[in-house]
Amino acid sequence: MTDRVAALPVTEGDRGDAVTDVQARLLALGFGPISDATGEFGLATRAAVEAFQRHRGLRVDGVCGAQTWQTLVEAGSRLGDRFLYRRTPMLRGDDVAELQQRLCALGFDTGRVDGIFGDATAKALRDFQENSALPVDGILGGATLRELRRVAARGAGALHLVSTVRARELLRQAPPTLSRRHIAIGEPGGLSAPVAALRRRLVANGASVTTLHHPDGSAQARQANGAGADVYLAFRLEPERPGALAAYYSGYRDESIGGRLLAEAVQREVPPALGVPDLGVHGMSLAVLRETRMPAVTVEVGPAAVVVQHGPALAEALAAALVAWASGPWE
Repeated sequence: MTDRVAALPVTEGDRGDAVTDVQARLLALGFGPISDATGEFGLATRAAVEAFQRHRGLRVDGVCGAQTWQTLVEAGSRLGDRFLYRRTPMLRGDDVAELQQRLCALGFDTGRVDGIFGDATAKALRDFQENSALPVDGILGGATLRELRRVAARGAGALHLVSTVRARELLRQAPPTLSRRHIAIGEPGGLSAPVAALRRRLVANGASVTTLHHPDGSAQARQANGAGADVYLAFRLEPERPGALAAYYSGYRDESIGGRLLAEAVQREVPPALGVPDLGVHGMSLAVLRETRMPAVTVEVGPAAVVVQHGPALAEALAAALVAWASGPWE
């Protein structure tokens, strides 16, 4: 696997073992047939990569970069293939997501269903084991999996996740203003002026603001989580593409309710403020959206000339969106 990671990104025109591996994983997941020769990244392989990216809520560029590769690997994990437990680095995969779904459907809150085996998932698994008179070790082994499947089969029906119910309740209990809210703003480059203007407006509304500049989405997520932010708003400048879109976490039949509502508020404000096309609200599984523990939205805006010209209007629109989001009402 180390050799495969070293070969990234894998893109159109490439040849070799890394391409063969990508093709095999895509075919195993049902993204095919691929008419390109084995080991040759042609148009058919690119189309399969794009279909996989679209299906998994990634940015669709037809390139197998680090996040697409990681998601391909995770997608191949099935519940029962391996022991699941809390470790560092945390285990990730579709098997973890299925475990989270099953636990949440039984009333054991793992937090957001994100396919990442963190502290909340470990606690929910231990609670299930205790409730089922199993050894409480926080490890999904054979006996725990058999009991989980037995109980789930007995209560089969509509999937109602306790994590979703609790997330909605937390939104209802939060103060209806930005006062005393901690807002993290992610800005990897190119939008420093609008971000500074937004910061001033949010502070004027009583919020505390942390600005994050790391170019990597996972690093920004860790920083936002470590800072204890209540909400996270990230920027991405699209220099050539006219328009504005807002993305929130969606994946594994779950979504961030707070993120979706904030994304909708952003789209009501930003496109008219900039005079650019409304490119919509999108549920995605980008690293920064998946790994943040609070409602999070990524705002993509362009072109650069319009954003620079209307920077103050962008800041005003985003501040208005955050104020409207904080006030609810929550569905």
